[in-house]
Amino acid sequence: QVQLVESGGGLVQAGGSLRLSCAASGSIDNFYVMAWFRQAPGKQRELVAGMTSGGRPNNADSVKGRFTISRDNAKNTVYLQMNSLKLEDTAVYYCAASRRSTWSISGMDHWGKGTLVTVSS
Repeated sequence: QVQLVESGGGLVQAGGSLRLSCAASGSIDNFYVMAWFRQAPGKQRELVAGMTSGGRPNNADSVKGRFTISRDNAKNTVYLQMNSLKLEDTAVYYCAASRRSTWSISGMDHWGKGTLVTVSS
């Protein structure tokens, strides 16, 4: 069973940056999709950004131009660089992995426990 552990969350002012990391206990080569989701208080979990094993990204419209996902298969780690953070980016961010060609929540095979990102004014 692969475990995903997120880190890098915290408190940041609006306009600032954070980099989240997701370390896998095993090889991420086996996963077609690595992705970041987020869930804000009172809202449904949503896809933020994902990347296929071939390097094809899929970013939510709300973060395009601000967030960048990358995956380092050699380090079994996925990153989410978040720039120009806004108040509405406040959420718990989850790392997820799927062996299938899917971006859906139900299609993810493994989840991390999440890391909290709080953006203040």
